[in-house]
Amino acid sequence: MSQGVMSVGEDARIFPDVEACIDCGGCVVACKRTWDVPRDEQRISISTMLEGEEAAAGLNAHSAKALRQGQNPGETSVPMQCYHCENAPCVSVCPTDSLFKKENGFVEVRDDLCVGCQYCLSACPFGAPQFPDADEGAAKLFGTGGTMDKCTMCEERQDVGKGPACAEECATDALLVGTAGQIAEELDKRGSASFFNSEAMEIIFGEDAEAF
Repeated sequence: MSQGVMSVGEDARIFPDVEACIDCGGCVVACKRTWDVPRDEQRISISTMLEGEEAAAGLNAHSAKALRQGQNPGETSVPMQCYHCENAPCVSVCPTDSLFKKENGFVEVRDDLCVGCQYCLSACPFGAPQFPDADEGAAKLFGTGGTMDKCTMCEERQDVGKGPACAEECATDALLVGTAGQIAEELDKRGSASFFNSEAMEIIFGEDAEAF
């Protein structure tokens, strides 16, 4: 396994070390190849903020530290996918209980119950839900947007002891997989930190957000 994958299976979480991401797109390719995701769909994407901007003096490549100091973090690439949140907003707003959090921590979608209403898309702060066949108009009101698709965190691979494909193939180990404590410890060891604010961390990790 890659150095970013510290443990898999029950209670494993996935979380980005934003300061290590170089926007190479390797995670996107790994996901598409592993799960045969169509060209116009993606379960993980890289969002680039402040493209072309330099960080405040002395803070290049230290975006989390810059944010904590209220400074400009400069160009920053953030891998965005389903983080299988502890307090998943998508689960709480799903009107058909298509989305649910399993006892092992994975957030799963039951395809046969999804009506494509896109409430989950509106609720998710990370843009994880995807609707490949979406009808932008009526879909938002009447549920004709197709079945929701998202990152599964490669649960099937984890069941046999492998890490998620995106994390396994990340050239810079920017995708961390493990318990909340392991991820927090790894970020600290690297001199990095969480890029997300406290509200987002509470959504992702619940009470375990205190580890960061």
